[in-house]
Amino acid sequence: MRKALKQTAAVAAFATGVVVALGPSAPVRAQGAWEAPAAEKAKKNPLPANAASVAQGKKVADVNCVSCHGAKGKGDGAAAAAINPKPADWTSKKVQAESDGEIFWKLSNGRGAMPPWKFLPENDRWALVNYIRSLAGK
Repeated sequence: MRKALKQTAAVAAFATGVVVALGPSAPVRAQGAWEAPAAEKAKKNPLPANAASVAQGKKVADVNCVSCHGAKGKGDGAAAAAINPKPADWTSKKVQAESDGEIFWKLSNGRGAMPPWKFLPENDRWALVNYIRSLAGK
């Protein structure tokens, strides 16, 4: 848990440092569409979407994701102000329309300011997918 908290703090510090180093008017390079490979999109979540796995996913999010994605997953965490493009709003129709495999792949591999979370146990990453799903329409 301490390791995860230190890593979360490091990500937030990195994101803030990028804005400080580059300045608020630094040019931002547009990123293309973030697409998971077809084989990854097709992967099925091995965990049931039950209360236990959603609670496990919320714990993972609280430790690792809140600084950027916010307490309610809306992409409005404290570090979000320093990140461009902004963190994804997990409650959005766009995120909710992605397959479980695509979400799992994205959080495992990261891109730009979104770090790769492959070091987290696979079950924790799938539980996080279930938690993200639980935020639909909130």
